[in-house]
Amino acid sequence: MSDNVIQVENLGKLYRFGKQVTYKTLREALVQAFYHRLTLVKSICRRSGSMDSMGSNECFWALKDISFEVKRGEVLGIIGRNGSGKSTLLKILSRITDPTEGRAEIKGRVSSLLEVGTGFQPELTGRDNIFLNGAILGMRKAEIKRKFDEIVAFAEVEKFIDTPVKYYSSGMYTRLAFAVAAHLEPEILLVDEVLAVGDVNFQRKCLGKMDEVARGGRTILFVSHNMQAISDLCPQSLMLSQGRCASSGPSEEVVAQYLKECASRGEPAAYSTNTSYFYTETSSLSEPRVTMVSLKTSSPDNVQFFGQPMQIHFEISTPIPIEEAAMAFQVFNANHQPVLLLLTLDKELPMCRQPGTYHLVCQIPKVRLYTGHYTLGIQFCERPGGKLFHNIPTACPFKVVTDQKRDHYWRPDAGVYVEDCEWQVKKLEDVAFSGK
Repeated sequence: MSDNVIQVENLGKLYRFGKQVTYKTLREALVQAFYHRLTLVKSICRRSGSMDSMGSNECFWALKDISFEVKRGEVLGIIGRNGSGKSTLLKILSRITDPTEGRAEIKGRVSSLLEVGTGFQPELTGRDNIFLNGAILGMRKAEIKRKFDEIVAFAEVEKFIDTPVKYYSSGMYTRLAFAVAAHLEPEILLVDEVLAVGDVNFQRKCLGKMDEVARGGRTILFVSHNMQAISDLCPQSLMLSQGRCASSGPSEEVVAQYLKECASRGEPAAYSTNTSYFYTETSSLSEPRVTMVSLKTSSPDNVQFFGQPMQIHFEISTPIPIEEAAMAFQVFNANHQPVLLLLTLDKELPMCRQPGTYHLVCQIPKVRLYTGHYTLGIQFCERPGGKLFHNIPTACPFKVVTDQKRDHYWRPDAGVYVEDCEWQVKKLEDVAFSGK
């Protein structure tokens, strides 16, 4: 017997542009629905089964050919740019909307948190909505009562629990909605990027609760733009791009690919060749700009061996003299956390005091970053903390690896940097015998 609780096969969702049709009678609604389905089938047949070319001016695929499975107790992260189809996927899994093609089979009681206050009745109080949502999930009144105090305490709305939720702030709404969704013991929890509404403490609290839910053996699908949260909570992830599955697998690899694609897009006029990034905007002729960043790793394919040297080349162009120019760059890990900062100071390395193009080279004798995926973030400014001329948030993705002899010593949770150190050992008997 399969242990899969979510089975998605060739899922697709087609939306049609245009105004929403309103109907006056049930008969008109049924006729229009039948006509729409018939037109859709005819269009499919007319195009030999290919729906990609179907009425490109009228339709678009929010999802296309999505297939994956989730086993009981797994936590799956779903990432992608805005508009990639993440929310549409969760709405189909929540049975809010139907797919155009394919199927999505779910086994178990589902609780969804897709937007602030999903499933809440504004006119009812917070207390009433807790019981209403519990009943929708198929829970008995006794079960809801058992969890009631815990839900209210987590949401921090004790004083307002008997107030209609239409008077709640967005933060209160979110806290109560998440508390209900997470505490009423659903077998499957679907969470969209709603936690961004709350403050930092609340987000941390929610992430801790989801971790607790996951360790309790329940299944979670988590959509987020927070790569740190995805990496911490989700062993496996799925990346969507323009409605299609672009990547799936271990979260570290999928997140690294996502950040790499973000880096390759960079700014609108940037294009990449291996580890070099060139910026050829016309605006660079009128203001100081970084025109090239190039990373020279110790191995091809953007691979840097631990302990080996690495070079970062910069080319900057300025049409005006800059009295105290500074170049700084950060190294970000796969979760886009800064782990290293290197910068120049004008007094140490005078540059740009006259208009022109300057080439800078930063030599790192031994790269001691922990194994993993990294990117660079570059800032060209008047001085550290002064006027910012050019900011490149993500560029030059690379991977740090170690030799096979030491691979078994490296753990993914050990840190981000390995420092050189010296060890000394003395045998106590020898020390005592020598009189030292």
